[in-house]
Amino acid sequence: MNTIECIKSRASVRSYKPDEIPDAVLDEVLDAAIHAPSAGNVQDWEFVVVRKQETKARLAEAAYAQGFIAQAPVIVVVCSNLRTISAAYGERGKGLYSIQDTSAASQNLMLAACEKGIGTCWVGSFNDEKVREILVLPTHVRPMALIPMGYPASQPRRTNRRVLGEVVHRDMY
Repeated sequence: MNTIECIKSRASVRSYKPDEIPDAVLDEVLDAAIHAPSAGNVQDWEFVVVRKQETKARLAEAAYAQGFIAQAPVIVVVCSNLRTISAAYGERGKGLYSIQDTSAASQNLMLAACEKGIGTCWVGSFNDEKVREILVLPTHVRPMALIPMGYPASQPRRTNRRVLGEVVHRDMY
């Protein structure tokens, strides 16, 4: 599948087969994530790979009881090392670049997973402090996204997209 096909076919998956994702495949997907662009090439992202069922269940609860998260064979928690990014860019790094950098890494991860036939869902609705506590994250590491991953149990439904004419402005708004 080429890149454009992958981008256009990817959809959020919330139902997974119990099949494990082999470590070698997961490592390929994570390697794609670290090839994302980042502000000043600081690469402030860090990833926590969660496979233990008890931890997945606690993360699902911290994500305001989104139970489907715990059903995924793997959850990748994408984090930003705020100490690293703020050392380079101060408050702007901490408040903006950390979000941009981890978003780019998350998108790479999800597209690489799609290419391998693995379904994902970007989850941004969670209690930061509870996730930090569950994963024993240091205070300078902020969880930015939970990405449950697994082979889809069914074909995900694609959502409609706005047409270019509604969102593209040429030379000025």
